[in-house]
Amino acid sequence: MLCTMKNKKDKEGVVYSTNPDFEYEYTEDETVETLEPAKQSLKVQLDKKNRGGKQVTLISGFEGTDEDLQALCKLLKTKCGVGGSAKDNEILIQGDFRDKILEILVNNGYSKTKKV
Repeated sequence: MLCTMKNKKDKEGVVYSTNPDFEYEYTEDETVETLEPAKQSLKVQLDKKNRGGKQVTLISGFEGTDEDLQALCKLLKTKCGVGGSAKDNEILIQGDFRDKILEILVNNGYSKTKKV
């Protein structure tokens, strides 16, 4: 009996079963909840490595969903007037904006933010 899958990513090693009563049990992904801003411990630092000499401001330590990370990234990019990106719980803002970003984060409730 061929095991039908909802999504190929959900297989987890099971390809085929000879048991006629086989039912695949899908594992649910862990849902990540975003901590409220006052509980977030963010670190703001300047980073130059592997960027061809260009400086970026790196904000790390964000705990939460990717949508909330993208929203925070958009807020920082808009306030600084520059480009950037957000992935792997880190935000990259082009240029040296450590002081400005620290001020923006503290004003938005991220009180545990520190400059590294």
